[in-house]
Amino acid sequence: MEKKWKKLAPQQIRDRVFAALEENVNYYEEDILGVPASHLDSKVFYQQHPFLKDAPFISTLLRNPNHIGCHTLDRSESFFKGTQKLEREVIEICARDILKGDGDLFDGYVASGGTEANIQAIWIYRNYFMQEFNADLTEICILCSADTHYSIDKAANLLQIPLRKVQVGKDRTVHTDDLHIALNEFDGSGIKYLIVIANMMTTMFGSVDPCDRYTDTIREHGGFQFKMHVDGAYGGFFFPFSCESSRLNFTNPDVDSVTLDAHKMAQAPYGTGIFICRKGLINYTNTKEASYVEGEDFTLIGSRSGANAIAIWMILMTHGPYGWREKVAILKQRCDWLCAQLAELGIGYYRNEHSNIVTLDATKVPSRLAADYGLVPDDHVSPSWYKIVIMEHVSMERMEPLIEELNALNDSVNA
Repeated sequence: MEKKWKKLAPQQIRDRVFAALEENVNYYEEDILGVPASHLDSKVFYQQHPFLKDAPFISTLLRNPNHIGCHTLDRSESFFKGTQKLEREVIEICARDILKGDGDLFDGYVASGGTEANIQAIWIYRNYFMQEFNADLTEICILCSADTHYSIDKAANLLQIPLRKVQVGKDRTVHTDDLHIALNEFDGSGIKYLIVIANMMTTMFGSVDPCDRYTDTIREHGGFQFKMHVDGAYGGFFFPFSCESSRLNFTNPDVDSVTLDAHKMAQAPYGTGIFICRKGLINYTNTKEASYVEGEDFTLIGSRSGANAIAIWMILMTHGPYGWREKVAILKQRCDWLCAQLAELGIGYYRNEHSNIVTLDATKVPSRLAADYGLVPDDHVSPSWYKIVIMEHVSMERMEPLIEELNALNDSVNA
């Protein structure tokens, strides 16, 4: 199977994007009368700068393509077919090269973020159970860990289905005993259909759910239909490269969909989440009432900026798969260094060995230091943990002053 992800030279990237824009509608030159859109307001956003010929992303912003719909399906708005092709490449790269999927057996789109992508997944599975099994809302439940992102709480509220969070152990993964308790509760309450959320690096701890713990326990218990969604909003562009043995990908037949967020580890502009699912599933959220949209609409967001998809495509093509592995390896090495320093100081912390998030015991970090260094608490009222996220700009030189101050505090306590 030919891989889509190959590093391109800057000129090749520019040429591909501008060629895609040429395939899109041209509001400047064509008589386009029926589309409720245009290029960005030229009185506000000057569009004749000479530098624009070397600025494909900004040029795409100015041209303002609308990527409404899902372009991995048969039909989409033909006005923007050029840049839609690059969005399809992004979905293919994520599904095949990153998440190890096989062939063209996936659908997906660039969403507004991980929250939307997670809600999209739960919306699909709710409708799937209702349409295929005539399930009642009270018979469907979302099952996830206590560390799961709050977008899942939003989804439960919006879609009006129950939510059960499973306690986590010291390793921050789902506790098997409480999982059994939850399944027994479901037996008594009439729950028959489960939407399982497995975390690929949680936002606060970088913890990773062993997805087989969910599926093995559910099958052992018996009596439930389930669909599994992987929330890789934080870890999707990191964990697959740091843990080759991961089962949180499409080689696992139990994984039905995945969320990734390019505006985190991929450093794309905000508004660049990604939703990917196996073929046939996104059909359960087709809004046929969008009959004026060519190909109709299967997404939660509807209209969305094509420039966001172009940003992701440019980033992936600039690095290529080998450059990306090097990027992850560097960040992981910095994380290893930080953990070694904390261990030497005797400061308690949590870190998944394949993650680049380190979460510190808040009792060992004065609130003043946390504020000075932008450490994020798990609770702004009464923190138990503060996290450090090793991003591109978080070098050892930037972390060293914090380590020195923590060391000085240690010395003063022990004096």
